[in-house]
Order: sequence, then C-alpha cells, then structure tokens
Amino acid sequence: MKKGIHPENNRLVAFKDMGNDDVFITKSTAETKETIEVDGVEYPLVKLEISRTSHPFYTGKSKLIDTAGRIDKFKNKYNKFKKPAK
Repeated sequence: MKKGIHPENNRLVAFKDMGNDDVFITKSTAETKETIEVDGVEYPLVKLEISRTSHPFYTGKSKLIDTAGRIDKFKNKYNKFKKPAK
C-alpha cells in the first residue's frame, strides 16, 4: 500500500437505518455531529435511509414507499384516459 494516502481518522461509528431502526457498528471516516449510545458505549451516529436490513434486494420483500402521494397523483392524472370496461 502507498504511504500517506489513507485517512487517519477511522474509528468505530454507529449507522442507523431510519426505516427499521436497525443499528450496526463498523469502522468509518464519515463525519457527523450526532451520537448514539449502544450497549453503554457512545458512538458517532450516521443516519441512513436504507441499509442491508431494509433494502428489498437483501430482504426479498418488496416495500412500497409513497412519500408524497405520487402514486395517487399519477392515477388521478391518467384516469381520464382509462378505457371503460365492456
């Protein structure tokens, strides 16, 4: 390995999946101002929208997240083009 190109500030960091509140700890250089206590030890906290514990590829479960009613807006917009049933 080349000397002097790798970050020196790697430390244990807690990553929290906000979708299912799963927390896992690993080494990282990610910067954060928040902390979390896990098993009596305080770690820097990085919040994630999705992780291996909630991503459909890893879980095998499809989960639909409709944050702004986008699906309903789409259906309402294109309902006028719907052909009547015979």
